[in-house]
Order: sequence, then structure tokens, then C-alpha cells
Amino acid sequence: MMHFSTDQQTLNDLMVFGKPGANSILSLFNKTLTSGGAEKLADMFRYPMADFEGINTRSKIIQYFAVKKLAFPFQPALFDVIEQYLSNTDERSKLQPRESSVSEKLKGLVVADPHTKSINDGVTALRQLLADLQRFFADPDFGQNTGTDGQHPYSAEVQPMQALLQDADLNGFMEENAGKTLSYTAVAGYDVLLRFKKRDKIRSCLQAIYQLDVYLSVAGIAVQRGFCYPDAMPAERGEVVFEGVYHPFVKGAVANSLRIDPQGNVIFLTGANMAGKSTLMKSLGTAMYLAHMGFPVPAKAMSFSVREGIYTSINLPDNLGRGMSHFYAEVLRIKKVSQELGQNKHLFIIIDELFRGTNVKDAYEATVAITSAFAAKRNCMFVMSTHIMEAGDTLKQRCNNINFVYLPTKMDGKLPVYTYRLEKGITADRHGMIIINNEGILDILNKKLSI
Repeated sequence: MMHFSTDQQTLNDLMVFGKPGANSILSLFNKTLTSGGAEKLADMFRYPMADFEGINTRSKIIQYFAVKKLAFPFQPALFDVIEQYLSNTDERSKLQPRESSVSEKLKGLVVADPHTKSINDGVTALRQLLADLQRFFADPDFGQNTGTDGQHPYSAEVQPMQALLQDADLNGFMEENAGKTLSYTAVAGYDVLLRFKKRDKIRSCLQAIYQLDVYLSVAGIAVQRGFCYPDAMPAERGEVVFEGVYHPFVKGAVANSLRIDPQGNVIFLTGANMAGKSTLMKSLGTAMYLAHMGFPVPAKAMSFSVREGIYTSINLPDNLGRGMSHFYAEVLRIKKVSQELGQNKHLFIIIDELFRGTNVKDAYEATVAITSAFAAKRNCMFVMSTHIMEAGDTLKQRCNNINFVYLPTKMDGKLPVYTYRLEKGITADRHGMIIINNEGILDILNKKLSI
């Protein structure tokens, strides 16, 4: 079975988790209403899939809820109470039998000491949850098999909830009048049943509800943002088609389309500074990462052959504390990628400006050598950018499976204008000095101080 792999550098480059308070792909999708749902969503981000059938199954479930536009059918406040209640596994915390006073018998009240109250609150919350579950299964949009083929796409995942409702031992508890306050004796009895005998079954039900919370959160974002649902294909196809892909955090982003296949499994990207190369590469990486989770992606359409991992080198930091130059950090990163490629995995690799930390001659030679070696890995996909367009001319002669594309710059007088739209070929655009001159830096430096 294929497993999906990546590393922290890639997660950082793609802003999958991000820093606290900063934008992240996770935070974009996290509109969950329960703590358990938020934890499940984070786990799904940590562990993308490499099984195309599993990916498509999850995608269909999310699509179903996106079409239905349903709200979370449970009371979110119940879950923290229930989790706290179930977390006490000490047998000694069971309520002890006692004689009920006349007033308790008349009023059916539970004495409100803190321990007894916490147990009563847990039992009451579970009674409400079971009532919500009954309504859940009465709603054809959720619990029943209502798919066009007679099978609800979500039906397999409701089994833990159904199992709890169908447990004969809970019949008496569910038949209790929801408006009636339970006696001390009743709470003590139900506490043993719920907190000890049926704990595992309740927890399984909770996990299924948390998963539903995730699906509804993701589906809601897909509807709000107009994201598409990619089609996953077997790895052997070796192709990915992006149609109108863009980065979700770029306001007014320009969408681009790109195809990667065995005849052109290496994308060689050129363009001037500020032309949009890094943003495009992050857009492609983000779409591929989300697609392997079975999630909707920011694009008009997408289909892809599953990969066994994604590795990127975009925002590579210096490590001055270890005495490591930027160039050496680049070398170690390429070494890491090469080690992964050496395991014959089907990978998706993104490298932004290969060997920018060294001189032009070494960068040219290294770019040609490394790109040629990557091109020999026909089972993988590569997106590589560079400012050294001369390397592209050499690679055209050496390799027949490199797709050369660029992001152009148009000049409006002395002002560069960036289209952010991919074109075929290699560009020699270099506008660094134009930008420097436009900012008047040399004039500032050369200006004599007036006395």
C-alpha cells in the first residue's frame, strides 16, 4: 500500500499549518464547531492519502454536503461536557447508593454537590445527544440512504452513531422524558451504564460526529470560495492537469492552467523578479497537497495521478547558528530530495530558483546537471524555476521531457507590468536595474549633502 510522505520544510513552504495567528491552509478550512472536529481536521492535514480510491470517496462525501448546504445538527456545547464526563475513568468516582429524602422523592432532585453535579451534567448531556441523534437519523439528508444510486455517500460513516442508537441497553435511558429531572438513584444507575459499560461505544459515536463536523466545515468553505473537487487517478498514469489554479491567499489572483505528464514531467519555469514564479509554485503545491487529502482546491478543475509524497524548496532559510551558508542549505535540501527520489517513489517536487546562493557559473552548471538527473526520473513530477535561462537552452538539447514555460513582463515605458499568466518558452526578462533606477536608489546614494 502506498503511503504519503512530506517534511517540515514543505509544510512551511506551503503554509499548511503556519504560525499562530498567521494565515495557514488549515485555518482556511477550520470552521469546525467542536474541539474534536478541529483535532480531526488537523490530523487529516498531517496525513494526506496516496490511495486514489480513498481520496475520491472522501471527495464525494464533501461534495454531497456542499450540495445539500446543511448545518451541523448537534448542539456544540454538549461535547465539552460529555468529553470531560467520560474522561473520569476512576471506578471510585461512581455515585454511592443512598436513601432518598422525602423532598428528593417528591421533587426528583439530585443533591448538587460538585462531584454529583458533574456526573448529572454528563448524563444529561448524553441524554440530549441521543435525542439529537434520533432527529439526525430521521432527516433524509443525513442518516438515510438517499444517493441517486440508492446509497448515501456518507452511509458507511454513520455506523457508529447507528450502533449507539440501536443498543438495547440504552432503550430505557432514551425513553426518559427529556424535560424530567432525573433522581439521584437514576443518575447513579445511568452513570454506570454510560461512563463505564458503554464508554467505548459512545466515544466511537463522538468520533463519527466530529468527522461530520469536519465534512460540513470543509464543504462550507468550498461553497463560499467556489473551489473545485479534483479527480484522483492511479499513480501509473503519471499526469496532473491544473485548470485555472490559483493561490487562496492572493486577493484577485490570476489563475493559470498547466499539464504535467510523462512527455513533459519536468516544468522549467523562468521569469523576472516579481513576475509571480514563487506564488505560482506555491499554488501548484497547495492544490496537490489538498487534493491528496480528498479536499476541494482553489481551481476551476483538476485531475491528478496520486503521488507518494510532496517535497518543496521555496523559502529555504539560512542556518547561521550552524555556520551554514544559503548555498550549503540548498545543497542539503537537494540531497534530501534526491534521497527520497532514490527510493523509487512517485513524487511531486517543487524547487524555486535552484542554487541562487552561489555564483552564476556554478549555478548554471549545477542547474543543468541536477535538472538533467531529475528528468531521468520519469515516474515523478518536477516544477523548477530559475533566473539562469541559459541553462534552459542547454537542457533543450539534452532532454526531451522538459516543458519550458515562463511568466512574462510587459513594459509600460519604464514601468514593468506583470501579467502573471503562463506562456510557453523561456524568457530572458531581467528588470532588476530598471526597478532599482525607478526607486531612485542611485540618485539617493550619489546626491551630495548640501551644507
